[in-house]
Amino acid sequence: MAASASASLRHHLLLRRRPRFPLSPSPSCTFRASSLPRRYQRLFASASSSSTVEDGDPLSPVEPSDSASVVDVNPPRGTRDFPPEDMRLRTWLFDQFREVSRIMAFEEVDFPVLESEALFIRKAGEEITQQLYNFEDKGGRRVVLRPEITPSLARLVIKQGKSVSLPLKWFTIGQCWRYERMTRGRRREHYQWNMDIFGMPKVRAESELLQAIILLFERLGITSSVVGIRVSSRKVLQAVLNMYSIPEHLFTEVCVIVDKLGKLTREEIEKELITTGLSSEAVQGIIEVLSLKSLPKLEEVLGSNVEAVADLKKLFSFAEQYGYADWICFDASVVRGLAYYTGIVFEAFDREGKLRAICGGGRYDRLLSTFGSEDIPACGFGFGDAVIVELLKEKCLVPDLSRQIDDIVFPLDEELEGPASSVASSLRRKGRSVDLVEDKRLKWVFKHAERINAGRLILVGKSEWERGMVRVKILSTREEFEVKAGELQ
Repeated sequence: MAASASASLRHHLLLRRRPRFPLSPSPSCTFRASSLPRRYQRLFASASSSSTVEDGDPLSPVEPSDSASVVDVNPPRGTRDFPPEDMRLRTWLFDQFREVSRIMAFEEVDFPVLESEALFIRKAGEEITQQLYNFEDKGGRRVVLRPEITPSLARLVIKQGKSVSLPLKWFTIGQCWRYERMTRGRRREHYQWNMDIFGMPKVRAESELLQAIILLFERLGITSSVVGIRVSSRKVLQAVLNMYSIPEHLFTEVCVIVDKLGKLTREEIEKELITTGLSSEAVQGIIEVLSLKSLPKLEEVLGSNVEAVADLKKLFSFAEQYGYADWICFDASVVRGLAYYTGIVFEAFDREGKLRAICGGGRYDRLLSTFGSEDIPACGFGFGDAVIVELLKEKCLVPDLSRQIDDIVFPLDEELEGPASSVASSLRRKGRSVDLVEDKRLKWVFKHAERINAGRLILVGKSEWERGMVRVKILSTREEFEVKAGELQ
């Protein structure tokens, strides 16, 4: 009698929880937004046709009508959903980012994705300023979904002021947004791992950042035969401009143009440089120097007393001492496209040349003054999630990240649902992952256990429970035994 009453109550509760749709719709039954409670109708306010709900398949295709339309289930172009299998990969990658940051003694910080537009609007002709997701909010403020992280980091450093001691070693993992043309490994949103050092003026900072990048590659199973890091300095280009007496105010504009080397033809680059007012002789000199791939040859052209040469020689010396010299190479064409870089710059690339830059960064000693604060020597890098995942997949280096659950707890009778809850709760408090399953056939439970790679199946049966026991089945070995419920570990 009690069991019957319990079943009746459960049936009543299930009916109460069901949405207020027809319980047995026919093929002609049409779900209309107007049939929803008023508080839900606004979710479908923009709809123009309705969805048919077929018996037993609430997600089946529907016939259009005049009153409502099916919401497009695809994410906006250039963005991604993360179903469980993709989320496991993302979490694993982020864990690698965080572990390398911990090893390098960096602290984690974070910032809002929504920032003031002024933080990212610059007048250097940078491509990024044309790719902003920017708008006016309801308070009349110009805001932007951040396209990169470094300006947000700089803002926080300024805000913290003298309450923090230098050097700062901070990292973050955040989402960035750019409205740009999509290619392989390039989307309109991506997550980015940033590591930055403030208050360290010498190239020791760059050498530390390079080691962090290489440590990550090594943890992912990537070798120096697959990936390399091109290194140069913005000061190389500055030295060339000085050789031709080119005005200082043209430096940033020239950097933005020459960063397109490899994307545009040499003739197109030359044409853009000439439009800035440079002479043909200066343009030829710039391109010739930026074509150099040898540090000794650069020293021959610029001289050994030039600061750019001294910095690069010191960095390559550190690379030998750190043990990653085979990962890095000099390439004068690397200038990076962002205007705020002032010294050493670098970017990682796949040696087969199939992908865009994997990561990039450099020194930006004069960024804070552009926000009205006193400058602090700084350098850092950004490492996106999209390109590295493409590379890992291509090289078959993505690990097996199948779902794994420690235990499944299953009551064999309805009246044992309470004891099963107690068993599951006890195991969870001990740190085990537990899936509590009810209202299924035992055959389904075994198949479910296989799907989720469960370690154990714990059956709560009537006769065992009366003796204070549960039955445990080790699914990998099929070993089966009883254990006291209070001693289950």
